[in-house]
Amino acid sequence: MAGNSGGPWGGNGSGNNRPTGNNDDDRGNRRPSGQSGQVPPEVEEMLRAGQERFRVLMGGGNGGSGGSGGQGSGGPESIRGMLGLGALLAIGLWAFSSFYTVKPEEKSVELFLGEFNSVGNPGLNFAPWPLVTYEVLPVTREQTESIGIGGRGSDAGLMLTGDENIVDIDFEVVWNINDPSQYLFNLRDPQQTIRAVSESAMREIIAQSELAPILNRDRGVIAVRLQELIQSTLDSYESGINIVRVNFDRADPPEQVIDAFREVQAAEQERDRLEKQADAYANRVLAQARGEAAQALETAEAYRAQVVNGATGEASRFGAILNEYRKAPEVTRKRMYLETMEEVLGRVDKVIIDETGGSGVVPYLPLNELRKEAK
Repeated sequence: MAGNSGGPWGGNGSGNNRPTGNNDDDRGNRRPSGQSGQVPPEVEEMLRAGQERFRVLMGGGNGGSGGSGGQGSGGPESIRGMLGLGALLAIGLWAFSSFYTVKPEEKSVELFLGEFNSVGNPGLNFAPWPLVTYEVLPVTREQTESIGIGGRGSDAGLMLTGDENIVDIDFEVVWNINDPSQYLFNLRDPQQTIRAVSESAMREIIAQSELAPILNRDRGVIAVRLQELIQSTLDSYESGINIVRVNFDRADPPEQVIDAFREVQAAEQERDRLEKQADAYANRVLAQARGEAAQALETAEAYRAQVVNGATGEASRFGAILNEYRKAPEVTRKRMYLETMEEVLGRVDKVIIDETGGSGVVPYLPLNELRKEAK
């Protein structure tokens, strides 16, 4: 039994163990050969080279084939490398969060621990995060708030005039930012504030105006006055908003009564036309009557002056004749007789025939002419 257990090579069974051990070694030697059949040696070399490079980058050893001692010495260095890489990444992230760019049409507001610190200008700015944060605002871009536009059939633009009429108004308020800090901190909802202030200002102006001027000639005046009123109200809020302009788009009666309103307008225009025509006729007649009255007054005044002057002259002449008569009565009487006969005979048709040359003249009586004159 012992011999059998010792085998033909003798010994205490080590011969049996040796073949077994040899078989195990053979299996162990065949296992790598089987794995090398699955993964090519070139790939293993590439993997080893990548691992070595990673260890070098991470601050590890030279990647020798050392045992556990070599691996123990490379562990802390790898940790330090990873910590360094993390620090670099953190610094890059901090720098990325701290530097920012402001466009030419923008400005930034920087906050230090939540409180206002400064206003950033266009270009590259630095705000050390997280102590300093920032917010970029478009300051030169014009923004528009529309009041009543697109609101036909709604109450968006319906306003009451001073003469108790209703008018439907559409207008736009164009604005931009002139103080970013005030705009950011003093207004909770800037767009809603502008809409509320604009609508309130327009209602105030419309309530002080009548309907006809609003629909016709006063639109430009209302737009200018509205811009001034909105700007003064927003300035009192310290809003940091600048009103660029106000566009007065439309002012009409409500849609439900616009046809009737147009008929009323046509009737009013016809009334105005007739009133102007009547005023023109009245002015023409009055001017003519005043002219005729002035002419009659002038004629009467001239006649009065003529009569007065004639009477004064006659009285003066009579006084002069009286004085002459008192001096020479006979001569004055003869002169007066001759002047009177001259005046009387000068106004009648007459034929004078003296006594010497008129003996052969036959008297002729024109009966036909006398009959014509009698008729």
